[in-house]
Amino acid sequence: MKAVQYREIGKGPEVVEIDEPHAGPGEVRLKVTAAGLCHSDWFVMDLPEEQYTYGLPLTLGHEGAGIVDELGEGVEGVTIGGAYAIYGPWGCGRCHACAEGAENYCPYAAEMGITPPGLGSPGAMAEYVIVDDPRHLAPLDDLDPVATVSLTDAGLTPYHAIVSAKEKLYPGATAVVIGVGGLGHVGVQILRAVSQATVIAVDLGEDKLALAREVGAHHTVTSDEHAAERIRELTNGLGATAVFDFVGVQPTIDLARAVAGIDSFIHIVGIGGGIMPTGFFSTPMGAAVRAPYWGTRGELIEVLDLARSGAVGVHVERYDFDGAVEAYAKLHRGQVRGRAVVVP
Repeated sequence: MKAVQYREIGKGPEVVEIDEPHAGPGEVRLKVTAAGLCHSDWFVMDLPEEQYTYGLPLTLGHEGAGIVDELGEGVEGVTIGGAYAIYGPWGCGRCHACAEGAENYCPYAAEMGITPPGLGSPGAMAEYVIVDDPRHLAPLDDLDPVATVSLTDAGLTPYHAIVSAKEKLYPGATAVVIGVGGLGHVGVQILRAVSQATVIAVDLGEDKLALAREVGAHHTVTSDEHAAERIRELTNGLGATAVFDFVGVQPTIDLARAVAGIDSFIHIVGIGGGIMPTGFFSTPMGAAVRAPYWGTRGELIEVLDLARSGAVGVHVERYDFDGAVEAYAKLHRGQVRGRAVVVP
């Protein structure tokens, strides 16, 4: 079968032919209908050899959807022919966090060698993918897998970050979204769907700011040397009650700190490697800084329900396997508007 793999440190993704996998005991095989590309893939592929821990070759794709076509021994609760999205942050399934559906915060997964698809385990950017347990499948039902697959990360991650800050998103509050790419443009929609807060979107490019306006941002601000001043003006000098940084490089983290108000939440979602010092004389009084990770199984169901209601959607650029390498190149150059999806 065809697959998109990372095979050699520093060389980027390749389209290759590999053997078809088969479902073992407790596992489910999906015939893939869509797989999303993510900046996290490039974070992994850009790591130097001494820091790379994900195994080679690595089939990419931690955003996946497909049709069940093979069940391993003992599997119950899913049916052949059913359409599902894959919940990616796999945990041990037995600890307190996993019992609550928060496998994204499982404290035992790493030591047990449990890794997400595409981030250690073989991912969905292939004709078939193995899911380790049926609990990691969310029914798609009538949802279009190509339009929906990115919600498993680009929807779930901002949703988790936003609902975790919901107490700061009351009527009259202001939420700042830094970075209106794959996650940020969905984040704007989620903020509009679950809160009455005023949404200010920030990005470098006018195309990204235009997308932010299309999906519901009340205000857009160019990310330049005047951005903090402009945001302070829009908040009557008070600063934002919640800031969501979907980039995470040092300049955006510095901007997040500069525009956060007293007793605000600052959620650093992007993995750009920036650092925010906190404490007295560093962040505003009462401000809480957090780095949320992915989301819970229950939250994925909620995100898919938002999509069914029409409140949330993903701007998708569609590619076949042969276009996957170029899609990754465009993603790396910041030229993807919304989310890129590979369709087998």
